[in-house]
Amino acid sequence: MLETRDEQVFLDARRHGVVLARPLLRAFVLGALGAVGMLGGWPVSAAGVGLMVVAALTAVGAVVRWDRTHVVLTTEKLFVVHGVLRRSAAAVRLARIGSVEVEQSLPGRLLGYGTIVAGDLEIPCVAEPRKVVGLVEKLLRRPLPEHTFAR
Repeated sequence: MLETRDEQVFLDARRHGVVLARPLLRAFVLGALGAVGMLGGWPVSAAGVGLMVVAALTAVGAVVRWDRTHVVLTTEKLFVVHGVLRRSAAAVRLARIGSVEVEQSLPGRLLGYGTIVAGDLEIPCVAEPRKVVGLVEKLLRRPLPEHTFAR
């Protein structure tokens, strides 16, 4: 994802773990239903086993997606990279960012996550979003290298 040798990575972080809450809760409910089904006798116990397998796949899939999604800040751009088999990225160049905003709900403020909005890019559930925005603003204020000026 780096375009030049001069481009440096300042941040490479996963999104906040709160993104795992819903899928893991869903997996827990499916697992509990599967466990109850397994106690019900032959025809129902087969469905219970199936629900347990679906629960396990749901949990593992959520953790793998979380692990393979990164927020990356370089000297040139801010982007989010995601995907397991097919990696893709959504990016915005720092030079084109007018302003960087943080949106935080009450749970977000309590647990330390929020949404970063930078130009057209919106990244939800970023851990410590104020620190990330501070780093972006610091990079925006830095002096440009001489080779970038037109002569």
